[in-house]
Amino acid sequence: MTENRQERVRPDEVVPPERSLQGSKLIQDAVMVIPNLVKLVGRLMTDPRVPRRSKIALGAAAAYVASPVDLIPEVIPVIGWADDVVILLMAIDSLINRSGPEIVEEHWDGPIDLLSLIEDILALTRTLVPKRIRSLFDRIAG
Repeated sequence: MTENRQERVRPDEVVPPERSLQGSKLIQDAVMVIPNLVKLVGRLMTDPRVPRRSKIALGAAAAYVASPVDLIPEVIPVIGWADDVVILLMAIDSLINRSGPEIVEEHWDGPIDLLSLIEDILALTRTLVPKRIRSLFDRIAG
């Protein structure tokens, strides 16, 4: 096996630590984005130019995540947390989209490629949520 040639990893294969996987790079990038995202959301929440309904939707989403009452109980591994994550991402997506690109870029202090990563993740979330739920959320946050 040559080092320059990239091979597929089989599901039962142990990946040596020196070998990098694209998925691990994405996870590293996502973790690096969190501090910048938190600052961006905080700044957008205090900006008077951002629509109030989007701010309220994010606050309601945060309250839902903190609430012990869930659509899918937390005792179900992975899926129990998925609804919380999706609702929070939808609220952040609404906040960023309704703020407008110029306001978002004004408040963003990280590398622009990380902002693109956030937008890609939020776009992926939009595709995972059924259209009826997206439209309901858009009416609430819009």
